[in-house]
Amino acid sequence: MSHYTEFFINGQWVKPKGEQTLDVINPANEEVAATIALGNKEDVDLAVEAARKAFETYSQTSREERIALLEKVLAVMTKRQPDLAKAISIEMGAPAKLAKTAQAPSGIGHFSAALDALKEFKFEEEIGTTLVVKEPIGVCGLITPWNWPMNQMACKVAPALATGCTMVLKPSEVAPLSALILAEILEEAGVPPGVFNLVNGDGPTVGAAMSSHPGIDMMSFTGSTGAGRQVMKSGADTIKRVALELGGKSANILLDDVNFEKMVGHAVMSCMNNSGQSCNAPTRLLVPNSRMEEVAEIAKAVAAKVKAGDPDAEDTVIGPVVSKAQWSKIQGLIQDGIAENAKLIVGGPDRPEGLTKGYYVKPTIFSHVTNDMTIAREEVFGPVLVIIGYENDDEAVRIANDTNYGLSGYVSSANLDRARNVARRIRTGMVHLNGAPLDNKAPFGGYKESGNGREWGHYGFEDFLEVKSIYGYNVKQA
Repeated sequence: MSHYTEFFINGQWVKPKGEQTLDVINPANEEVAATIALGNKEDVDLAVEAARKAFETYSQTSREERIALLEKVLAVMTKRQPDLAKAISIEMGAPAKLAKTAQAPSGIGHFSAALDALKEFKFEEEIGTTLVVKEPIGVCGLITPWNWPMNQMACKVAPALATGCTMVLKPSEVAPLSALILAEILEEAGVPPGVFNLVNGDGPTVGAAMSSHPGIDMMSFTGSTGAGRQVMKSGADTIKRVALELGGKSANILLDDVNFEKMVGHAVMSCMNNSGQSCNAPTRLLVPNSRMEEVAEIAKAVAAKVKAGDPDAEDTVIGPVVSKAQWSKIQGLIQDGIAENAKLIVGGPDRPEGLTKGYYVKPTIFSHVTNDMTIAREEVFGPVLVIIGYENDDEAVRIANDTNYGLSGYVSSANLDRARNVARRIRTGMVHLNGAPLDNKAPFGGYKESGNGREWGHYGFEDFLEVKSIYGYNVKQA
């Protein structure tokens, strides 16, 4: 790949208007993996201008034309899977196995789901003599994070292409390499010039310029709740639509009739996956008070098998966290847990034994946590699990809902109806029953400070569409 210091604007790889650059650090060894260009407002202006011009024609393409385009994108993306997996592992530290089996393929999953949705989506509806039409909203600003880079880019770019929108993407400057490969994929697939544009940069410069830009009609942002607030504030002056997918502090309720050996093990591994860097990770494990000691012992034994290490090593379970800043934040929150007298049963501060370089965090579990502790309230975004006790189902629901977040929830019970009833009472955008996996054709998103939009499948189309009523459209001619 030779486009590290270029942007993709109007179908061409171009030099940035400024001269600022940024080193991309491999978090596994703290060495420079690449140097990228950082954009400015002028770069954003050019990208938006290209997108606005392209919208005039791309918005008028037929369903069949967009289906054919998505099929071409999928073909090229499939071919580039090894490149994507390698880039993701280098830029954000994902173990090679995870990068190959989950991180990189998530792009194929979302483009496939968008393709299926596009084939059946109802863009028009008749209500009496009125025709209700769903039209592409316009130029979309897309800002994506570093933790699941391909996943988050694909679940925004795919519905934008499917609905006839044009776009400007700003990937995370911390993990931008997979985004450059995505641009190459879209270029090779024949996406028309100006439909997809990529400008690298930081949030305060490029992100702010996009959010406040009068030529951008909607912003789709995934990242921290604090940054999401800034995007929403910046977009307010132009009354643009802002769709946010933000943080979480998801509760995982194990009811008293479950197989604790099995479900505690599942809970630990689900929290540790991707080094705990998932917004929907089940980071609060809620268990009956009477089973606290038993659960702590099971969790400790499982965590001991979670090896942190070199992403390329076969026996590595989790890699490093993404950056020094993230590592330092996690260390501070672990110290908070110790200071607040939560019981540290495994892990703790500093790097795992034998690792002197790289942003590695010990798989860490606290038991006997109360829901008012800092580690129970703040999103750690690292391999840190807290175990909280409850007395009955009602208290478990109350604790689960006692958070500013509302992204996901997890409920396990030997009685499916009991699990279903508890799930209906949890105030989150998603709930997993008995370890059920995600479904990329179903909506993904949260309540409260976890966001205000929905992504994935046909639900992911809605934020990219405006609704128009054409009255009298179906009046019979005399």
